[in-house]
Amino acid sequence: MSYVEQVLGTDENVVMKAKVSIFAFVVELLAILVLAILCFNASFLFIVPILFLVARMYIIITTTELALTNKKVIAKFGLIRRNTIELRLEKIESIRVDQGILGRIFNYGTIFINGAGSAAPIPFIGTPIDFKRKVDECIENKLSK
Repeated sequence: MSYVEQVLGTDENVVMKAKVSIFAFVVELLAILVLAILCFNASFLFIVPILFLVARMYIIITTTELALTNKKVIAKFGLIRRNTIELRLEKIESIRVDQGILGRIFNYGTIFINGAGSAAPIPFIGTPIDFKRKVDECIENKLSK
């Protein structure tokens, strides 16, 4: 069971889940390609860094969760050291998306959720603008009731 499912409250439903984008690892994927080519031409010493990069990407992709419910935003990342963020919609002051050049090209970025005196960055998220838009819609719907 995922962390998001574990912490859902009474009458709380998931509106949207965001996923980590594989394109956030373009540099790592290119490094793996170069190391694999070197591995075939030179030595098998390059297998260790390849395995490290693949393991790192796998851990980040499988342990990062970001969800919007009808009551709050829930984020969890980390394997051994778990970091979680749960921020009620009415406590969100602002939500910001940070995308570099590769992020704009491949549609991924870091989402910053500001509220209750803290800023929480959630990196590597695919389609961050869509997630931001959906959070804004949920906040507006909650305020209009």
